[in-house]
Parts: sequence; structure tokens; C-alpha cells
Amino acid sequence: MTTQGALSGVTVLDLSRLLPGPFCSMILADHGARVIAIEDRKQYAADGLFLPNVCRNKQHMALDLKSEAGKDIFFRLAARADVILEGFRPGVVERLGVDYEKVREVKPDIVYCSVTGYGQTGSFRDRVGHDINYLGYSGILDMIGEADRPPSIPGPQIADMAGGGLNAAIGILLALFSREKTGQGQYVDISMTDGMVGLLPVAMYWKALTGGTPRRGDNMLSHRYACYNTYETADGRHLAMGAVESKFWKAICERLGLEKYAGFQYDDSRRKEIIAAFREIFRKKTLAQWEAALADLDLCISGIQTADEAIDFPLFREREMFVEAPGASGETETTIGVPVKLSHTPGRVRNASVAFGQDTAAILQELGYSPEEMAAFDAMEII
Repeated sequence: MTTQGALSGVTVLDLSRLLPGPFCSMILADHGARVIAIEDRKQYAADGLFLPNVCRNKQHMALDLKSEAGKDIFFRLAARADVILEGFRPGVVERLGVDYEKVREVKPDIVYCSVTGYGQTGSFRDRVGHDINYLGYSGILDMIGEADRPPSIPGPQIADMAGGGLNAAIGILLALFSREKTGQGQYVDISMTDGMVGLLPVAMYWKALTGGTPRRGDNMLSHRYACYNTYETADGRHLAMGAVESKFWKAICERLGLEKYAGFQYDDSRRKEIIAAFREIFRKKTLAQWEAALADLDLCISGIQTADEAIDFPLFREREMFVEAPGASGETETTIGVPVKLSHTPGRVRNASVAFGQDTAAILQELGYSPEEMAAFDAMEII
């Protein structure tokens, strides 16, 4: 095992803000890349929106790209970079003069990634949107929730992080791998809505099989059958059952005294009756009692935990999915660990959060700027 990450030696300039792009560059930073996150302090002063924990393991600097001095600083950094990541609306980087073609003039083999709602091409290119809109257009949102209720907005920002951040990280890694073989950089176009459409293989298979796409709260993997459902317990908590395979289903029926339903797992004529029977059974004990009663069985049943409970869950501590690390203030913070486990070049959390613009002076000093120049930039709000 080495102390260097898999991406040690790779430098990333991240011009994005909030969640999709910063989540992507956090993944790269976790695995050893030097990530310099660049944001405009005037924008930060206007809206106050900044997520310090997705900026972990990064350097953060304030820089006004609309100024000539700010652009000069950016291009000095770009000449040393391997990756540029941005999350502006299409056309903004061209207006700023920091687009792919401009960067290629100083770094021909650059990997340049843009994360947007609808991509760089197509009739929706210039539309605004947020996570809920990308889920909506892709068909994902219509499948989330109960059958007789409106679509439910998921708590986590799935389109931002899975559709945008994860796909951007994959795209950047693919482009870097290609560059290793060909010497050529390339442009990576990530649409968060495209990313959500990419999560539809089961829905497409279901359509081919039955002639219709899955309906909200009423398909094989979403509440239609008792074997794949959620159940309220006596204390108002909930259990999740995922007994897709017949062996798990039969074992659960036997343990709960519902053997008569063992042969009717996917029987549409009796599914409501079976669901009602399971609901009645599970309301008789608390969540803790059920977890204790079923712990010795090899079953696909789990308690539905709160986020607070997940943080303290022994498994996630064993797997180092919640760890302690110094934060921006220097005090220890609890943060999410690194989910991709590599045996030889593991990722790690070096710091849990950063403060806005905390590394501006150090980065400028590295580029050769004098204290007097930095003071002038600060007075002009360039940094």
C-alpha cells in the first residue's frame, strides 16, 4: 500500500460551485489529485452558498474571471493543469474567455469537462433547471413515491451527484486514460439529465417485457408485491423487505407464520391480501424487536435508518464510511469516507472541509506574485 493516491500528480482546476462539479472534484481529490477550486467572492457575498465539506482535500481560492488580471492568473494555472472542470450554463465560459479552445492554446492536451443540466447540444441547451427538473424530464421522478400520491422528491440530490458528479468523474478518468495512450486531451460534455436517463435500463427492460414502463409505487421493485416493500412497525418506524428470490421469500413466510403465502409471491390476484397480512404482522413489534427477531436469518430485511443512525451504524464505521478529520477551523469534524476502496493506492480524507478562499495567497505566491501584487488584487476584489 502506498500513501499516494491513484491520481497523485494530476492537477485539476475546478471552476464549478455548489454540488455537481464540486462533488466530482472531491472524488478526484480523495484519490490524490491536486484540486484547486476557484470561485468568485462577489458571487459568494451575494448568495452565501458554499458547501465546505464537498471542498475537502482541495485548495480553495477566490478569483474574478471577469477581470483581465483574474484571467491571467487562471491561464497561468491552466498551463500547469491536467483537467479543467466547469459548471456554468452553456456559453458562459466562452464569454469569459476561459473555454476549451482558449485553454488548449496554453495546454494542448488538457481534459476539459463541462457539467450542465441538459448538455452542450440540443434544443434544451440554454434552459435553466435544478435536480428536480432533471429527474422530472428523465422519467425518474415519476417512478418515485406511492401509487396514489404525487411523485416524491428524493432527499439526496440524485441528478446533481449521480447524473452530474459521478458521470463527470468517470468522463474525466476515461479522458485521462485515453490521454495516456494517445497524448491527446479532449472535451467532456456531461448532462445531468442524460445521466438520469442512463439509470433507466430496468424500466426499459420492463417496457420490453410488459409493453409498459414501471408505474409509480406499482411495479415489481416498487411496492407492487409484498416481497419488495416497506412496512411500518409498532413504534412508527419502518422495515425494508427485498426478498426477490423465492428462497428468501419462503424463509420469511415461514418465520412469520405466513406459510400459506409461500407459493404466491408474485400472484397478482392475491397481492393486496398478502401485503395487508404482512402489514398487520409487522405492526405488532417495534423496529428493534423485529431486527433482533430476524437477525439469525439470512434474509433481505433491514431497518430503515435515519441519517443520524447511519452515521453511528457500526458497519459504516468498520468500513470507514464516516471518519474524523480536521476541518477548516482546525477542529475535528465527522465527514463521509471514501466509498471506492483500492488496495494499493487507497483514497483518504486529509481534511474534512475548507474555508472559502483559504488558499488564495499560497497559490498566488506559488505562481510568483508578490505580496504587493496580491494586496492590489485584493483591493480590486480580483481575489
